[in-house]
Amino acid sequence: MSAPAPSPLAVVDAEPLPRQEEVLTEAALAFVAELHRRFTPRRDELLARRAERRAEIARTSTLDFLPETAAIRADDSWKVAPAPAALNDRRVEITGPTDRKMTINALNSGARVWLADFEDASAPTWENVVLGQLNLIDAYTRNIDFTDPRSGKSYALKPADELATVVMRPRGWHLEERHLTFGGRPVPGALVDFGLYFFHNAQRLIDLGKGPYFYLPKTESHLEARLWNEIFVFAQEYVGVPRGTVRATVLIETITAAYEMEEILYELREHAAGLNAGRWDYLFSIVKNFRDGGAKFVLPDRNAVTMTAPFMRAYTELLVRTCHKRGAHAIGGMAAFIPSRKDAEVNKVAFEKVKADKDREAGDGFDGSWVAHPDLVPIAMASFDAVLGEKPNQKDRLREDVSVAAGDLIAIDSLDAKPTYDGLRNAVQVGIRYIEAWLRGLGAVAIFNLMEDAATAEISRSQIWQWINAGVVFENGEAATPELARKVAAEELAAIRAETGEEAFAAGKWQQAHDLLLHVSLDADYADFLTLPAYERLVG
Repeated sequence: MSAPAPSPLAVVDAEPLPRQEEVLTEAALAFVAELHRRFTPRRDELLARRAERRAEIARTSTLDFLPETAAIRADDSWKVAPAPAALNDRRVEITGPTDRKMTINALNSGARVWLADFEDASAPTWENVVLGQLNLIDAYTRNIDFTDPRSGKSYALKPADELATVVMRPRGWHLEERHLTFGGRPVPGALVDFGLYFFHNAQRLIDLGKGPYFYLPKTESHLEARLWNEIFVFAQEYVGVPRGTVRATVLIETITAAYEMEEILYELREHAAGLNAGRWDYLFSIVKNFRDGGAKFVLPDRNAVTMTAPFMRAYTELLVRTCHKRGAHAIGGMAAFIPSRKDAEVNKVAFEKVKADKDREAGDGFDGSWVAHPDLVPIAMASFDAVLGEKPNQKDRLREDVSVAAGDLIAIDSLDAKPTYDGLRNAVQVGIRYIEAWLRGLGAVAIFNLMEDAATAEISRSQIWQWINAGVVFENGEAATPELARKVAAEELAAIRAETGEEAFAAGKWQQAHDLLLHVSLDADYADFLTLPAYERLVG
């Protein structure tokens, strides 16, 4: 390992946190500083390239597979590195932020994998960033327990062989970490999250028979995957662990990445573990990129766009085929339902939907899938057990029956469903409620019996924006206008005030959430990410 030098990084505008010195060591900060010095310039170039590509989509209203990488797609000889034992069976994965209680519950959940989330399920307060890292260190050293101050219930880890394998998700490339600066400039949040976690835990995880495994969010091109691969190569050499120890699963949650799945796996091939098929961020990306493409790109209510929609089916089946052709895991989407402790009938209906969804994924060839709550683990497990039996995965199902043309992925107008007034109201309701919690430092929020994260707010505000700018007329004859959005938002704010009471309403961030939702939904200049203006308003 390189000898640690005094770190050129500065911690700014941050209240001291308990035990932060265990995370923010000189050696760890020196490593993050070196990541920043070497790789942030290329990250900046790739963010600029995103804007150029978006401008090209605005001009052409289409996308295609890349002609310049056709040889990679045509070459059947290459495969990704074999999965390590700890990641070979991923039939159920649970997701959630890295607060202390969630860390214990997720590791104990019975899922094979826990996506430990520093991204969409975590509002990036300094406390969440630093103490989340500390919680993972404590989990790996079995120095973690938790007693709920309200219920008095205590939580502790099960034996090591019963714990989920951790796959950590850092922030996307677009987010900065304002509390950690280099020469006065914020360090990218992705490098902070990855760097602190990798530096402290890579060797520790190897000693536990596992390794530093990552989910890579918001990737838009194979060139961004190449940058991550370069980071992995450097990081492993820096701390002195074998090259190829890192494994990365890439979320295919942008429409541009869907056209580069093979190339993304190729760039990461010695570190690649698989690809994941999401929904809300993927739909958000379609709206973002084709927002000026006319009526044929207008999405109906988000809940009407299921994974059985033709263009979503094309995306998921192409993902399974691509992964299995290259020896990688294909991981399915999220079951976000939060079981009710009061309404057994609601649970019964929801559990049946979850089972049908997971049965479909297992039947399509996915090797595993996500759930948001421990109670859903057995349901998803049963769906995959029925298909897999004792096999760890179904990579042998090559899905050579699948053939997806470029146009199939963006055939949005193949859906019969249309935007509805209730869909607008739901987008406003969920948007305000989620953003309010995010501004209080909560990234995973139960709303209307669903676990929502930042992707929910992104698709909600994007749909409001799209429907207004496309001149949508709802089934009740009302047109989608800024005035209608303001009226619905005002009604929702009043309903929340009545629901919570004056004292709780005043103590929350409701007005700020209302104002921010309207800002990003109505501004003519569409914000690339809601979390960018939200981060400016996030305290802590």
